Amino acid sequence: RRGEMAKLTQLIDNDVFRAFATYATIVLLKMMLMSLLTAYYRITRKAFANPEDTASFGKGENAKKYLRTDADVERVRRGHLNDLENIVPFLGIGLLYALSGPELSTALLHFRIFVGARIAHTFAYMIPLPQPGRGLSWAVGYAVTISMAYRLLSSVLYL
Repeated sequence: RRGEMAKLTQLIDNDVFRAFATYATIVLLKMMLMSLLTAYYRITRKAFANPEDTASFGKGENAKKYLRTDADVERVRRGHLNDLENIVPFLGIGLLYALSGPELSTALLHFRIFVGARIAHTFAYMIPLPQPGRGLSWAVGYAVTISMAYRLLSSVLYL
């Protein structure tokens, strides 16, 4: 069945699509947790971007001191931005790849490596671990997305 696009009615029975849905959900939840982590750091560091967010800490000039940047908040935000830059392409390319009929074992390898790389990247960013840990974890995830795109373009799509 390799190279054959799945019909919409077959998706629920398609093991590769279910695997993609599983791993896509994991990385989306991880990305959502980055929002919570950002909020946590903003509150604990009392570093806010908007005046209305400082209302709990005072009014007028007293509240203005909480309108500031914080290195820890910015680190989490950069990690979250990196997720957006890498998880969104994975979702699009991964969906098309999953629908292209790849072998389950190959698809699982792609999905698992990507998810592992993104989780490792988050730990490397948040701890922070010395380079090249973060860079390598980013590169591995990026290479997986490129690999799926290459397999998709070379086996299914018309160029």
